[in-house]
Amino acid sequence: MSPSMNVHLMEALNATSVQLNRYFSLFIFIFGFTGNILNILVLTQRSIRSNPCVFLFLMSSIANLISIISGLTPRILSSWQIDFTETNDIFCKLRAFITFTSRTVALSLIMLATYERWIMSSSNLQHRQLSSIKNDRKGSLIVTLISIVIYLQMLYRYKANLMDAPLKCYGKTSACHLLTDIIYSCLTILFPLISMTVLGVLTLSNIRKTRTCMEPRKIRREERLNEKCLIIQQRQRQRWKKIDRYLRRMLLLQVISLILLTFPQAIHKVYFTMLSNKNKSQLQYDFDRFLYNFELLLLFIESALPFYIYTLAGGKVFRNALEKLLF
Repeated sequence: MSPSMNVHLMEALNATSVQLNRYFSLFIFIFGFTGNILNILVLTQRSIRSNPCVFLFLMSSIANLISIISGLTPRILSSWQIDFTETNDIFCKLRAFITFTSRTVALSLIMLATYERWIMSSSNLQHRQLSSIKNDRKGSLIVTLISIVIYLQMLYRYKANLMDAPLKCYGKTSACHLLTDIIYSCLTILFPLISMTVLGVLTLSNIRKTRTCMEPRKIRREERLNEKCLIIQQRQRQRWKKIDRYLRRMLLLQVISLILLTFPQAIHKVYFTMLSNKNKSQLQYDFDRFLYNFELLLLFIESALPFYIYTLAGGKVFRNALEKLLF
C-alpha cells in the first residue's frame, strides 16, 4: 500500500473517531442518562421495590449511571479538544478508577440477580429463604468493596499524555497494560458472563423440576384449605409468579445484551496488549485505536440499555410502575 494511501486511511480513521466521540457518544449519553434516571425512579416505586431482584436492578442502574457520566463525558469533550483526562494525570486516574469500578459493580450486581433468580427457582425452602433484600444489600456492599480494591491500582498505574496506547489516558507501561487488561477482561467481563450463563442454565433446570412436581403438592394443600383461603393464596401466588416470570425475562435479555456488547472488547483488550511490543505501522496503531474506541462505545450502549430492556420485557408490572411515575 502506497504511503499516500496510508495517510488518507489514517486521516479517515481519526476523523471517524472524532465524529463517533462527538455525536454517537452524545447520543448514547442522552439515551443512557435518561434511561437510567427513569429506571431508578421506577424501581423505587412501592409496588415493586420490595422484591430482592428489583433492588439489584436498582443498584445496577445507579452504577451504570455513574459509569456513563464518568466515561462518556470526557469522550464527548475530547472531540472538542477539551478533555482534561487526556492531559492531566489526576483527572486521568480518577476517570479510569471510577469508570472501571462502576462498570464492574454494575455487571457483578446483574450476576447476583441471576444467582437470586436461581435460588428462588429452587424447590428447597432453605435455599429460597436466602433471597432477601437484607442479603442483597450485603452482597451489593461486598461487590462494591471488592471492585474498589481491585481497581485501586489504577490510581498508580494510569497516566495521561500517552502516544503508544489505545487511549492517551492508559496504563503507563506494558506491564501495567497487561495487568489492567487481564484483570478487566477476566474479573469484570468474563467471570460475570460465565457465571450468569451457568446460573441461567441451572435456573431453567430448577423451573422444569418444579413444574413436574408442582401438581401433587398443590392437590394436598387444597385438601387442607378452605375455598376462600385457597382463592386468596392462588391470587397471591399467581401475582408473584407473574413478577418472577417478568424478572427472568428481563434478566435473560440483559444477559444476552451483556454477552454481545462486552465480550468483543475483553478479547481485543488482551490482544492489543499482548501485541503492543511488536513492531507495528502507524496505520495498524490507528486502526487498533479506532477499533478499541468503537468497542468502548459498545460497553456504554450496554450501560444505557437496561431501562429499555425492562420496558420491553417487564410486562405490565414494570410498565404500570412507569405509567404511575409519569402520569
